[in-house]
Amino acid sequence: MLNLILIVVLIFLVTIGLVFVIDRFLPQKIKPFLVLGFGLLSIFLGYKIYQSVNAPIEFNKVRQERFSKVIAKLKDIRDSQEAYKVVNGKYANDFNSLVQFIDTANFTITQQRDSSFMRFDKVYQIELQQDTVVIDTLGFIKIRDSLFRDSDRYKTMMNVPYAQNDEKFEMKADIIDKSGYKAAVFEAKVKKDIILYDQPEDLRTRENAHQSVEEVNGTEIKVGSLTDVSTNGNWPPIYDRKDN
Repeated sequence: MLNLILIVVLIFLVTIGLVFVIDRFLPQKIKPFLVLGFGLLSIFLGYKIYQSVNAPIEFNKVRQERFSKVIAKLKDIRDSQEAYKVVNGKYANDFNSLVQFIDTANFTITQQRDSSFMRFDKVYQIELQQDTVVIDTLGFIKIRDSLFRDSDRYKTMMNVPYAQNDEKFEMKADIIDKSGYKAAVFEAKVKKDIILYDQPEDLRTRENAHQSVEEVNGTEIKVGSLTDVSTNGNWPPIYDRKDN
């Protein structure tokens, strides 16, 4: 908006100056050339005004499209990591382990039911009924089929969409101490500048400075945390809608 105001003020000042110079100091025979030059200058300045207004609009379109694809990949990484933790009790520290796990591992399908049995009670010297829970194993299902059905997109979930140099998501896993409790954590992330590498620098700088509940805050898009027990992403709810 500041650039637009400056350009409008500049056009206004240039127009007044040219009109004054042409009318007061220049001979009649060169006025047509000056008018032509003034016309070309007006076209150029008009284009700059259009750019200053249109550039943020186009940037927002590009940003939302690219962020949607990146966040979809981060959701796949999160789903895969959560399945890995269910089976292994911790998160995978690298993508090779995670992909191999999805290719080979199974979920165990169980059924829980109440049951009871009789046990001799030494205090009362009689048999008393004891309640218990029985867990039956019903079968197994491949994690690949459970999470991705017929898709093999998990094999490339480490690749950052739109990255210029085939960059990968950064991913780490750890065990942290939370009030005496050992908790498994993970984090996967990518810098916004990698995704928006071809966009205007001033708009990327503004994007990296966002602090709003309606925006992806900070300089990165990420899921999980290495300091808190969380598998949330730092994106707003708009990116969780089905149409995204």
